[in-house]
Amino acid sequence: MAAVALLGALGACSSDGSSDPSYDQGIAYDDSVAPEDWRQVPVDEQEEYDDSPEQPFQDVTTSPLSTFASDVDTASYSNLRRQLRQGVAPEGVRIEELVNYFDYDYPTPGPGAVDPFTVTTQIADAPWAPDHQLAMIGVQATAAKATSRGNNIVFLLDVSGSMDEPNKLPLLADSFELLVEQLDEDDTVSIVTYAGSEQVLADSLRGDQRGELVRILRELQAGGSTGGAAGLQTAYELATKNFVEGGNNRVVLATDGDFNVGPSTPEQLTDLIEEHARSGVYISVLGFGMGNLKDNTMEAIADHGNGNYAYIDTLDEARKVLVDEFDSTMFVVAQDLKVQVELNPATVAEYRLLGYDNRRLEDEEFDDDTKDAGDVGAGHAVTAFYELVPARGEQLDDDLDYQDTEAGSSSDFLTVHVRYKSPGAATSTEVVFPAGASAYDASPTADFRFASAVVEFGLAVTDSRYADDANPTRARERAQAALGDDPYGLRSEFVTLIDTYREITG
Repeated sequence: MAAVALLGALGACSSDGSSDPSYDQGIAYDDSVAPEDWRQVPVDEQEEYDDSPEQPFQDVTTSPLSTFASDVDTASYSNLRRQLRQGVAPEGVRIEELVNYFDYDYPTPGPGAVDPFTVTTQIADAPWAPDHQLAMIGVQATAAKATSRGNNIVFLLDVSGSMDEPNKLPLLADSFELLVEQLDEDDTVSIVTYAGSEQVLADSLRGDQRGELVRILRELQAGGSTGGAAGLQTAYELATKNFVEGGNNRVVLATDGDFNVGPSTPEQLTDLIEEHARSGVYISVLGFGMGNLKDNTMEAIADHGNGNYAYIDTLDEARKVLVDEFDSTMFVVAQDLKVQVELNPATVAEYRLLGYDNRRLEDEEFDDDTKDAGDVGAGHAVTAFYELVPARGEQLDDDLDYQDTEAGSSSDFLTVHVRYKSPGAATSTEVVFPAGASAYDASPTADFRFASAVVEFGLAVTDSRYADDANPTRARERAQAALGDDPYGLRSEFVTLIDTYREITG
């Protein structure tokens, strides 16, 4: 089946990778319904999402450390956008992925910096809990790629019967055409498709053979069952055969995640890919479509395969991920990046990590170099929010007969410990960044105000039991007032999504 025509789509991508403002996002693939029909659209129970419980407030005197693996995935935001445009109540909302979808003006490492990232912390009052505070921690990776060697990429494409929808296989083909345009003669491309069985359509083509690669993409047809595990095995074998020492060796999997032949559960599939991830072949996962989306499976594959996960609902989203963010999607600059935050009981009584519910680690895993964590690409940023309950200066009492808890006199709020490995390294390096009293700002930056609006909206959408006063209307007002420089209109789009949500929910 030839891909649905979207004339001029490639031409809409300007020389700097930005979108043509006249391009009507998603017009060729949008199955959205009229506003008057929103409430009649059923939630499809075939979609599957991870259901990790959110973290409750922790007492600093008994749990002074909070540890989590970095996460640069953004799939939850674009999937939320798709659901709202379809009039469906949002499912699978991961707050950290909503926040990390947007760019923030963090400082970048200077020339010759020892570590490939910077860490900044801002603290201000929490809008939904005025007697609480919010700490925004930003880890900004360098934009400099760790290697100049070529790309060895295997396109692993789901062409099973479940992909036979306008917003699946046709959008997939057009999206990968955008990726092909980023490659050149130093790159190697292979293409594997899978349905009832896997098929190698291209083996070791040069990246500048664009005509042949595009021809293959445009001739893709959907049909049959979904044997994704066999396709994964074949893709990894090709990536290993064409391995570029010191280069970017990556499988790019495109699917709706509906694996129904062979190993198919998240646990079975992650066992399959963890072995290959240790070989230096990473994976990026692109999700497509709706109805039977297996979000939990795709997220698990990316997390265990040293990769990232994005959901493609429109061609503009494909352009964002595969063109504008090509380097950060493809080139890792810090592996197994973990964050451990130490809270100061003299200034903080309780705290709660907002999001990262399935990325939390045991405190002792922070120093364990065998424990896998998230990889960060060139130019990526990782943002995390903590809600803090300030200490009121009371004497701490642990009810013990022979020792007392002493909070000390430091005015620091917290200290951020970051541990990471250089690409290919077996041992990690730790860097420490304290956040003192000066981190608090009664008039925080526009980035803080906008990102906190995203968090508040996420708390409202997920009906968080720990943020009863989270209010989409207040989040909208704060986001609208903090748009800042919005060259791609993504922040403005977020404001309109809040409007859509409010209309759906009344």
